[in-house]
Amino acid sequence: MLGETTIVYNAKVVTHTGCRQGWVEIKGGVVTERGGGTECPARHADKYLDAKGAFLMPGLVDSHVHFREPGLESKGTIRSESLAAVAGGVCTVFDMPNTVPATTTVARLTEKMLMAQWNGCYTRYHALLGITPGGLCELKKLETDRAAAVKLFLGTSTGAMAAPEGQELEDIFRYCADHALPIIVHAEDNDIIAANTAAAIAQYGSADKIPVSMHQAIRSREACLKASARAVELAERFGTRLHLAHISTADEVRQLLTEGSSVGKLITAETTPLYLDPILAHETNRTSLHKVNPAIKTPADAEALRNALYTGAIDTIGTDHAPHLLSEKKLPGITAASGAPSIQFALPLMLSYLQPEKIVEKMTVGPAAVFDLACNINFGVGQPADMTLVREVEPYYITYSDVLSTCAWTPFAGREIRHRVERTWVAGKEVWNNGPTQGFAANINISIARK
Repeated sequence: MLGETTIVYNAKVVTHTGCRQGWVEIKGGVVTERGGGTECPARHADKYLDAKGAFLMPGLVDSHVHFREPGLESKGTIRSESLAAVAGGVCTVFDMPNTVPATTTVARLTEKMLMAQWNGCYTRYHALLGITPGGLCELKKLETDRAAAVKLFLGTSTGAMAAPEGQELEDIFRYCADHALPIIVHAEDNDIIAANTAAAIAQYGSADKIPVSMHQAIRSREACLKASARAVELAERFGTRLHLAHISTADEVRQLLTEGSSVGKLITAETTPLYLDPILAHETNRTSLHKVNPAIKTPADAEALRNALYTGAIDTIGTDHAPHLLSEKKLPGITAASGAPSIQFALPLMLSYLQPEKIVEKMTVGPAAVFDLACNINFGVGQPADMTLVREVEPYYITYSDVLSTCAWTPFAGREIRHRVERTWVAGKEVWNNGPTQGFAANINISIARK
């Protein structure tokens, strides 16, 4: 087996089933052995690393990011945003299709994957095909046994990617069912949002005069529930594997989702750290920097979503990392751009209110089950050597100077946290060590294979 051997010992090795003191050996891009205890094992290695009690976690999978390339490089690039990802312990990403041009053809999908390789992506990388009107023809060109999923916008968001309608939409659900291809759906009802927007403009006079606090009422829970219910109905009718993106309401949890293991589920769901966060759940703690689609809802919704992580009704956590220029976020009223960069600080923030085992369950084990990925889920021998070392430190405050994303801001500025991602390995290569490592190999961004 090629490559040098590294042993990380005296670590709190975290899996979805628990956390215990131990060591992990990696070589040739995979885990080669593991064991318990605080001592370094009597095994030959090229490198020995004393973790000194830090958490050693499987590399996280973020199945919802917007890396902005091509066409929006002033906001972020595949290289810059993947660097932010590994600084946040994320080793695999699913990049959404609403770029310029949008990734709505197999040719553009191929180009995007090549960009990741040529431009030096730090993570494993999946670009997703977006399905728009007329997209069934492109879908039939896709090698569905290799694709992790496709993306469908049932409700217009950033990038204005419309959804197919009528018979074509049904044919897409049927085709994906026949090929066991998951559909990730952004679900918000356009008609409800349009009516709410018109009413707000009538009240305030223009969009730039509508307070950003009204965003929650305009992109309402009713808009979320109606569109999500429509997607669920189609999936159940045709037997399509459906993954509901960024669930933000307790209503969707109660009415549409099933508790229990993600394995074998037809309908699965994701939420994000922005919707889970107990501080941002209070409207008085939010500004235009926290304007996202769907809108952040209420403390009761945030609590219901956190509970759903433990019941299994919510299967995955994705950051919906979406960089915008700060000038776009500070536009007046509801004209401020929707979306926020969050991948770099999501893990340290979530460790303030979630157990590390639960984060691994929802950001490694869950995505592996939903998208049939051959991930490192429990440091088993032969699993990919994707992992991250996270240390509890003295409390510190997040600042803009910490931000690695091109957009150079974070919605979490000023938040106090107690954990720091110290090192991250992708395919056995250390790509982050309190900063990007020297000699980074640009060709590590191979996709995690589907099983």
